[in-house]
Amino acid sequence: MAAKSGAFRVSREEKSKRSSVVARPQESAAVNLDRVIHERTRLAIVSALAVNPSLTFNELKELLGASDGNLSVHARKLEDAGYIACTKSFAGRMPKTEFRLTAPGRRALEKYLNHMEALIQATRER
Repeated sequence: MAAKSGAFRVSREEKSKRSSVVARPQESAAVNLDRVIHERTRLAIVSALAVNPSLTFNELKELLGASDGNLSVHARKLEDAGYIACTKSFAGRMPKTEFRLTAPGRRALEKYLNHMEALIQATRER
C-alpha cells in the first residue's frame, strides 16, 4: 500500500540535490574514457588485433566467443571510428573478412591503457 501512496517516491527537491553532487576527480577522469574502446567486446577486439598482425572474422569470433551479429556490430563501430581496417575478399567461393588494427587504433588503445593505469594508480593511492 505504501507504494501507492507515494511514500517511497523521491521528491523533485531530493532529485535536484542528488544531481548537483560534484564529481570526484577519479569519477570525472572515468567519464573521459574512450567509450568506443571501453566496451568489453570492442576492447577485446582491439587487444587481440594489437598482438596479431591481422585476424579473420571467424578467428576473432572463436577467440572472443562472440556471435556473428555481436562481433559484426562491434567491429563496425571500431571501423567507423577508424580504429580497425576491414578487408573483404574471397577464398574460393567463401567470403573472407580480415581485420587489422590501424595506427590511430593502436594510439587509441595506448591512450586508453595509460588512462586506465592512471585511474588504478589514483585508486590505490587513496
